[in-house]
Amino acid sequence: MLVHLPHFLRGVITAVLLGLNTVLGVTAMIPPALVKLLVPLDAVRNACTRLLNAIANRWVANNNAWIAAVNRARWDVQGADGLHRRGWYLVSSNHQSWVDILVLQRVLHGRVPMLKFFLKAELIWVPVIGLAWWALDFPFMKRGRGHGARSSDLKTTREACEKFKRIPTAVMNFVEGTRFTKAKHAAQRSPYRHLLKPKIGGLGIALATMGEQFESLLDITIAYPQGTPTFWDLLSGRLDAVAVRVQPRAIPAEVLGGDPVGDKAYRQRLSAWIEMLWAEKDAELDRLLKPAGGAGAG
Repeated sequence: MLVHLPHFLRGVITAVLLGLNTVLGVTAMIPPALVKLLVPLDAVRNACTRLLNAIANRWVANNNAWIAAVNRARWDVQGADGLHRRGWYLVSSNHQSWVDILVLQRVLHGRVPMLKFFLKAELIWVPVIGLAWWALDFPFMKRGRGHGARSSDLKTTREACEKFKRIPTAVMNFVEGTRFTKAKHAAQRSPYRHLLKPKIGGLGIALATMGEQFESLLDITIAYPQGTPTFWDLLSGRLDAVAVRVQPRAIPAEVLGGDPVGDKAYRQRLSAWIEMLWAEKDAELDRLLKPAGGAGAG
């Protein structure tokens, strides 16, 4: 079994498996992606989107298989029961490592629709995987400063979310906007022990576009009690322990349907809600990290 091989050899094998899985998945996506691009009929495009999502879900399932095969990690997951694949969810999580993405996919696979992430616009040019993200309708955000950039992101996300309204979707946003590090935490003078300051832009745009369609916000907290792993740690079987808490939360009416670009009062309401959630998440991380001495992620 892979779990008995040396860590370096495990890492090489799983890196190859991940690469092959990705190349095969994206190759399978090309025909339906081209049909989706060239045939301007909603029924055809919806059918292509369902097929593309099925291929992406197969990619996730294959990744989950090699993660289980090479890691003896202790998975402590609570709150993920009771979700369903025919729903619409807005998903938010803290962010410490690239491993977080595969953790989220493993925990939510089969429980919610395929996760759709907000991505930096530059990532569309990433070889192979950029095409897959485009075909799956991931929103690409410019993330520039100023009113013009926010208006452009709002337009881009509105277009993506209009497509999401037709097929059950889980829209994922890392509210911190970047991975947590001690250096970033210190530079921000973040008031939270284990978190960077939240950025409301992505959530505000998603809520403005299709907020009333979301059944709930899935507020997810990820903790690594033995220390934050690198992606190589995951590949080589050095992932020791993962704790995940999934908290479905009702979305308050006052943060639905507002204008995150031009309405200052709306942004203040949204900020107040997110900051409340962030304070609770910071306290949750305190509890989850106590077995390892309460050390913060980083």
